[in-house]
Amino acid sequence: MQMPTQTLFINASQIVTCSGPPRARRAAELRDAGVLTNAAVATEGERIVAVGPQDQLEREHPKATRIDCERGVLTPGLVDSHTHGIFGKPRFEEQELRAAGLGYMEIAKQGGGIHSSVRDLRVRTEDELFALALPRVRRLAAYGTTTVELKSGYGLTLDDELKSLRVIRRLQHALAIRIVPTFLGAHEIPLEYRAKPRTRQEYIALVVDEMIPRVALEKLATFADIFCEPGVYTLDESRKILGAARTHGLALKLHADELEPGGAAELAAELGATSADHLAAISDAGIKALAASQTVATLLPGTMLFLGKSKQAPARALIAAGAAIALATDFNPGTSPTVNFPLMLTLAVSQLHLSVAEALIAATTNGAAALGLAAETGQLSPGFSADLALFDIGDIRELPYWYGDQRCRRSWARGNACHG
Repeated sequence: MQMPTQTLFINASQIVTCSGPPRARRAAELRDAGVLTNAAVATEGERIVAVGPQDQLEREHPKATRIDCERGVLTPGLVDSHTHGIFGKPRFEEQELRAAGLGYMEIAKQGGGIHSSVRDLRVRTEDELFALALPRVRRLAAYGTTTVELKSGYGLTLDDELKSLRVIRRLQHALAIRIVPTFLGAHEIPLEYRAKPRTRQEYIALVVDEMIPRVALEKLATFADIFCEPGVYTLDESRKILGAARTHGLALKLHADELEPGGAAELAAELGATSADHLAAISDAGIKALAASQTVATLLPGTMLFLGKSKQAPARALIAAGAAIALATDFNPGTSPTVNFPLMLTLAVSQLHLSVAEALIAATTNGAAALGLAAETGQLSPGFSADLALFDIGDIRELPYWYGDQRCRRSWARGNACHG
């Protein structure tokens, strides 16, 4: 039986471990990213086996394959816990409509927004969608992401939602990057159910009685998500759909309080959702509810930037209240068409007023917690998955500083190369 390959990462200017308890970090815990110098990381197969002084690890692992970090900064692989990467064409024309003064919901009412992507995805084959998604996920890895959540949600029929989730399954087999699948059949009420003879209640019944059982039967998703927002899904509708998902063994996520404060954050806490995402319009009551819960508040600053909104999620208020916060790209064709996770760290510092340590932990350890993976990835500690990213910088504070730049030299997931 062949022994797992040992690898030693050496000659980093800094190793940022984010080490600590295998759970979401809060309050003062967010301020300690664990920056080491003159250190190395040893891996064996898919696992980290040691982190410590370089000279000591070189003595202890004399036969290990050396990877020279060439004075770059080694971090945990970034964990992007909210993306919509399964889509067809981009929606660049909507950017001009927003510049002309049309709002998100106005564009949607005109058949744009999510509905535009739905029409497009429905006419594409599974093979087409896979061919489009493959390079997109590779580009995510090229910026240091080693774990990514991918949602369905642009099909909104049983067959098209299953088609999207099967694309995600194919990506899991084709790529080294860790992929977490999420069912988002409740992304919108399809246009054909918004006017008689069909009704929104019929579509909700389709999601509850047909989509969710089939997704669970085929084991196509880990999570179920819903866009709980005034004008989309109500609190009662969300509770019904998510309750069905939980009954069928799916963990829960919510698009919550993105544009208006509608009580979705409170619902996420009530249901014990793994994460509540967006939260740019969260109420004080919502902040308190998340702070008192285990639900991770996932913030998506790129979305509000791209939408031209001046108001971002109240990150400092969430931290002060004791909530656990994560960061993600919200990569999607309409409101956040970026695979650049380090850019989210830039926005976290400049727009959300986080420290670099807070931003990095939100993008690693807490991102992992937002996917139920805090005991598996998100930190460089013995026993954790060998998920690492090497950046062409000399100090971790440079990662958000060089905004928009691609500084990732190499990345690995479970010990396998994702990029570089």
